Amino acid sequence: MVRAAKPKPTKTLEQTLWEAADKLRGNQEPSEYKHVVLGLVFLKYVSDRFEERRKALEVELAADGIKAERVPDFLEDRDEYTSHNVFWVPELARWGYIQSVAKQPEIGQQIDQAMDLIEKENPSLRGVLPRNYGRDGLDKRRLGELVDLIGSIGFTETDDHGADDVLGRVYEYFLGQFAGKETGKDAGAFYTPRSVVKTLVEMLEPYQGRVYDPAAGSGGMFVQSAEFVKAHGGKRTDISVYGQEFTDTTWKLAKMNLALRGIEADMGPRSADSFTDDLHPDLRADFVIANPPFNVSDWWDAKLADDPRWQYGTPPQGNANFAWVQHFIYHLSPKGTAGFVLANGSLSSKTGGEGEIRRKLVEADLVDCIVAMPDKLFFNTGIPVSLWFVSKARHGNGHRERRGEVLFIDARKLGTMESRRLRVLTDDDIAKIADTYHAWRNHDGGYEDVPGFAKAAKLDEIEKHDFVLTPGRYVGAAEAEVDDEPIDEKIDRLTKELFAEFERGRQLEDEVRQRLGKLA
Repeated sequence: MVRAAKPKPTKTLEQTLWEAADKLRGNQEPSEYKHVVLGLVFLKYVSDRFEERRKALEVELAADGIKAERVPDFLEDRDEYTSHNVFWVPELARWGYIQSVAKQPEIGQQIDQAMDLIEKENPSLRGVLPRNYGRDGLDKRRLGELVDLIGSIGFTETDDHGADDVLGRVYEYFLGQFAGKETGKDAGAFYTPRSVVKTLVEMLEPYQGRVYDPAAGSGGMFVQSAEFVKAHGGKRTDISVYGQEFTDTTWKLAKMNLALRGIEADMGPRSADSFTDDLHPDLRADFVIANPPFNVSDWWDAKLADDPRWQYGTPPQGNANFAWVQHFIYHLSPKGTAGFVLANGSLSSKTGGEGEIRRKLVEADLVDCIVAMPDKLFFNTGIPVSLWFVSKARHGNGHRERRGEVLFIDARKLGTMESRRLRVLTDDDIAKIADTYHAWRNHDGGYEDVPGFAKAAKLDEIEKHDFVLTPGRYVGAAEAEVDDEPIDEKIDRLTKELFAEFERGRQLEDEVRQRLGKLA
């Protein structure tokens, strides 16, 4: 019997482009190559937006009856573009020109020149765009082919945001792929996997208000927040975005990522350390969403000793976890809620005063929910992590009163292995976690404890556990499935099934012997 060939899954545009771009990587390290590729994607984006506005302007001029000889002047008037929030792109930086010189040996210098010209004409992009395309170590033939490849990404009429949505999706997909390709301790640290970001956003529900991420990475939290708002019928302008990022190259990636998605964000004038150089000192956000680096040991500076952020205790100098937690709380509005990722050690550690800080946070009625996540969710580490949700005004900040109570969710059994080293949460997994939180938090949510998965614990129970917040301590074991089959009938059934398997094994053995005999 001929088995029908299993149909191959259809590749998305992002997957197809990634495979092609990766083939052109040559001897470039992924950590370097990502700046080459992502910079070109951004260059294509600003050029496409420029051309889109240029075509619209031509139509407007024709409709206004402008004489043909005057049209070129209007088309090269930068105010006609900047007044529509479109970057002004000088002629030698436009994609059409770059594409025309893609096969020339000077393509690297031409791209560097284009980046220079765009930065000079657009102050908000100064210091952001990558350079060094003309360096000796970058194969110019491959670079020219990469230009051709990215040039193939065009407009789509099916998307309401035009080419930048396609390029934005490509940019984010490439970020994730580069994160998976990099090696070393800090590999992929600039990128939080999409399923983790989506879980945080779906639980927080940032419909409108100020959203802040002081460990912004490449800006994924903001992109997902904007998508959440859009998916629920809102506008991108319903949220105001504030961020900060310590690593300079990552700060640049974030600036480009957000611009590509049409998200206006205040990322500060430069990259900076959120602890020693807080770029938004007066900000009080409605939502904080963050994935700070885990267990950072060299964060301390002497000038932080009496910092007003340490309201619940000075964090230990050897671990920044509770410095981040208190930084988030400090920047929350009186009714704000924060959702963030921490290494699991922060749930139970008592070293350096961490246990005391955790106790004070619980007693101050700030801790809303803890979610234990499955392992292998991150590219750069396999350690298990948890999601923390801290909230102010829990006596009713738009939801039911939750004082003296913390929700624990044990999601360690959820998720699917996407590759040998990376697990992802499916949309159903994310919905299960978020729906449980909302059922507990909302008025008339109909929440009930689920043994082995979710438990709403009172303060006295948490105190009995010495303020250790590991969900597994509270949710207990899952109930075993009810088995009402009488034991004698069960033994009889299983015996028959076993004998049937023995018989089937003998038949297979006979068949194998016969076939081998024919070959002898």
